[in-house]
Amino acid sequence: MEDRLQMANGLVPQKIVSVHLQDSALKELKDQTANEPARIQQPGPEPSVELDIMEHVGKDDPKVLGADPSQGKGGASGSEPAGEQGELCHLHLSSCHECLELEKITIESVKFASAENIPDLPYDPSDSLEGVADATCPEREGRRVHTVGKAPNILIYVGCDSPAAQARFQQVQSVLADCVDTDSYTLYPLLGDSALRDPWSDNCVLLVIATREAIPEDLQQKFMAYLSQGGKVLGLCSPFTLAGFQVTSKDGLQETVQNLVFSKADQSQVQLSVLSSGCVYEGPGERLSLGKLWGHLENEDKDKLIVQVPFGTCGGEAVLCQVYLELPASSSIVQTQEDFNLLKSSNIRRYEVLTELLSALGLSCDTKQAPALTPLHLLTATEEIRDPLMQWLGKHVGPEGIIKSGKLSLKFVPSYTSEIEVTATAIPVVTDMDAFSSENFDLEIYRQNLQTRQLGKIILFAEVTPTTMNLLDGLMFEMPQEMGLIAIAGRQTQGKGRGRNAWLSPMGCAVCSLLVSIPLRSPLGQRIPFVQHLMSLAVVEAVRSIPGYEDINLRVKWPNDIYYSHLMKIGGVLVNSTLMGETFYILIGCGFNVTNSNPTICINDLITEYNKEHGAELKPLRADYLIARAVTRLEKLIDSFQNKGPDEVLPLYYKYWVHSAQQVRLGSADGPKVCIVGLDDSGFLQVHQEDGEVVTVHPDGNSFDMLRNLLRPKQP
Repeated sequence: MEDRLQMANGLVPQKIVSVHLQDSALKELKDQTANEPARIQQPGPEPSVELDIMEHVGKDDPKVLGADPSQGKGGASGSEPAGEQGELCHLHLSSCHECLELEKITIESVKFASAENIPDLPYDPSDSLEGVADATCPEREGRRVHTVGKAPNILIYVGCDSPAAQARFQQVQSVLADCVDTDSYTLYPLLGDSALRDPWSDNCVLLVIATREAIPEDLQQKFMAYLSQGGKVLGLCSPFTLAGFQVTSKDGLQETVQNLVFSKADQSQVQLSVLSSGCVYEGPGERLSLGKLWGHLENEDKDKLIVQVPFGTCGGEAVLCQVYLELPASSSIVQTQEDFNLLKSSNIRRYEVLTELLSALGLSCDTKQAPALTPLHLLTATEEIRDPLMQWLGKHVGPEGIIKSGKLSLKFVPSYTSEIEVTATAIPVVTDMDAFSSENFDLEIYRQNLQTRQLGKIILFAEVTPTTMNLLDGLMFEMPQEMGLIAIAGRQTQGKGRGRNAWLSPMGCAVCSLLVSIPLRSPLGQRIPFVQHLMSLAVVEAVRSIPGYEDINLRVKWPNDIYYSHLMKIGGVLVNSTLMGETFYILIGCGFNVTNSNPTICINDLITEYNKEHGAELKPLRADYLIARAVTRLEKLIDSFQNKGPDEVLPLYYKYWVHSAQQVRLGSADGPKVCIVGLDDSGFLQVHQEDGEVVTVHPDGNSFDMLRNLLRPKQP
């Protein structure tokens, strides 16, 4: 038997999960042991084994068999001779059917056992609810204890193993990974046979039941046993219930968008649009003490869709939910454009509710630690500009290869090693272009789609940087204008917006800062506020000028935002200008969501929704591709403006903006009502007042609250 107890990973089993024997074998074992431990030994040529019965079989406490397999093939195992008679007596496995069955089941259990304590969770389905809750459990002070010395598991049960179940696991895993600290937890699937057979519960901090199928009775008992020992359960649109609750189907709710009122633990409320499973929870009335979390529909019946149910005396707890919190608005079961818009508008609140549920179940949902900063890579869009660039650097860097500015220092190095420190104020710049490679920025794609004379020719790229707005600080006034500087990042940790606003820049967001030089005595030099409008327009044009993508509903919002329709912000522009002599040096920061669906919406979401609605097959877009196209469009828009003034670009701007004939109030909800007319000759907003007067609103002191149609002064 010792050969058969060898595990694939080389571990030696220390504990064996106990099994229940039939009454006849149980009586025989009790008689033979006479309340003493027994040695089981096979004489002769068969391999020998010994099993120490650590506790009397049949006690209420968890029962564990301890195995001590020997390394020999024949003779007696252990430290005593084969024929020695001590306190232990012999049982012969080959002659006892019950022992052979015990051996078979024990081997299966040991395959999945570690060297740690694996308790057998008691559950008797014939007991009352209170009996299960009061089953023996260790002192836990309301939280499960994990002794395995590795990150605790979040286990996700999605029913039988099928392609649909695997897809559902991916959906649930993805949304949970966005909410919890993934450095603290590991997310695994839990299959039905594994749930019945394996000792999964000891290192499980949360069991997520996300199947829509009926749960088999034996599996239901396992899950209840886990709860009775202080386990935590999150039910997502599942038939799993407890404590007298019932899942009831309700006509008209299935896969429809409904208004949910969610009460948080602090008694504050969140209202949001949700996708309903079509089921509600009913019962058990006032006799059960429920948790503080509660979610009901905003209808006459106030149907319960989220309930928090404490269970037992060991800290067990379940949160049951009949809302598809795990599904994005782009899910295939979302049928209409109106439903998509409602769900996307509530996307941040969806995550807020899900995070609240997970926190109530004891999980850490703290903000993830910012990723480590990375070096910059110096790249060129064409080979022709490479040599002039290196010659310029050779003349302008300091003796240690450093260019300093008021905000940071750039140290130019041929290659990067881990010994070189990267900080927010001191960043190495790698000059070996041939060795550059990145999953987040494809230089060849950028080169192929950048069609400019000047802009965006020299690239500073970083995987992670505080903000691209600072990277060009030491170069923008020194480097020749024809070299066209641009800084691009895969991710920013301290992105900047207008005023004191922060700009979140997760992976999947196109982030860049572009240097543009504008002569003071030029049409655009006399109307610098137009620069932000041109950049916003260039981003929209970068998408909507692609053949087939003309109807992707991407728009501009005055003064500096990029929007999906009039509903949600998808990007923004920040412009800093400095006048030196007769030239404006303008640093344009731009960020827009390309592949990152969360926390709000991205361009590829719009493409996916368009494909679904129109039966099209438009391909998703890349950030590097769109940055190159946006810079190209910007240069063309600047040329048009410089040649013929604002009238040359305003028709295209009005084509894509969200404000046509929009009525808003000035200052506050009680302020005077005005109608937006357009932009004046300097790029400021013009509004038509009720008394007939047309007034100009300056972007430096005002902003739109799009949800309230309110034009209000920005907070200082």
